[in-house]
Amino acid sequence: MAKFSAISHEMQNEIMEEFLPVAVQASTAVAGGVDRVKIILEKAVGLFRASDIIGRVSAQRPSVAAMQQIIEMDPRALYNILRHEQLQTMALVASYLPAAKASQLLDLVRPELREHLVERLATLSPTSLEVVESVAESLQSRLAGSPTRALSHTGGIKVAADLLNALPKNVSDSILSSLRERNAELGEAVLRKMLTFEELEHLDAKTLQKILQEVDFRSLAVALKSASPGLSTKLLSSISKRAADNVREEISFLGPIKVSQIEAAQTEIIEIVRRLESDGTVDLSALRQKN
Repeated sequence: MAKFSAISHEMQNEIMEEFLPVAVQASTAVAGGVDRVKIILEKAVGLFRASDIIGRVSAQRPSVAAMQQIIEMDPRALYNILRHEQLQTMALVASYLPAAKASQLLDLVRPELREHLVERLATLSPTSLEVVESVAESLQSRLAGSPTRALSHTGGIKVAADLLNALPKNVSDSILSSLRERNAELGEAVLRKMLTFEELEHLDAKTLQKILQEVDFRSLAVALKSASPGLSTKLLSSISKRAADNVREEISFLGPIKVSQIEAAQTEIIEIVRRLESDGTVDLSALRQKN
């Protein structure tokens, strides 16, 4: 730029004619892909429903053909054929089940084994075709069924969190507490998946008012920096107009901030929600059932 003494009108036009198509293409391009869809769905319907929707439409969704007969069984009948299997096998089967049925299966497992099963489920990695096929053949042989081929399946932290959300709170808390004692890092990861910041949008105004009374408004401003418009509107409408205006002003003054700072502020608020739920100040049972 320093070397240019002057740019003629003709050169300006030539440059702009060359640059305009590039600018239009860049401004009208829309990002796609599974990751993009996942982000949009999580903001729209919450983490748990988003994961379920992605799982049902993704081309990478594992086939459950080999497990179909098994997962359609009554939980007690299913437990009867799994009770003598290794926990890893039980976790693999549980990863195919809807959260509600998986929670019924877990309820039948001996109490001292439940947290171990949840741990196996949370750490279950993609499983080879041969292993899934072998498990399916073994279990189906007991049912006099015909084994069919299947693709690999993944458990994971989200599946474990879904299962715990579907359990009665006292049972879920007990299992999670034991899991955190055995594996603190994994327990915290599962806990974070059980309730996300974006899911606060689904709480009623009265519950949000109780929560926000405990929240520092600067932390709220940082947490809302990357939040969806729906969540921002819901939270700010749950505090006084003056307070909401102050938070909006604080957001405008923040400027660019690190993602880690936003996540830390959101985690701080979620910790407040968990504390209020533990002491009985707020009730999140409706939200957990919805998930």
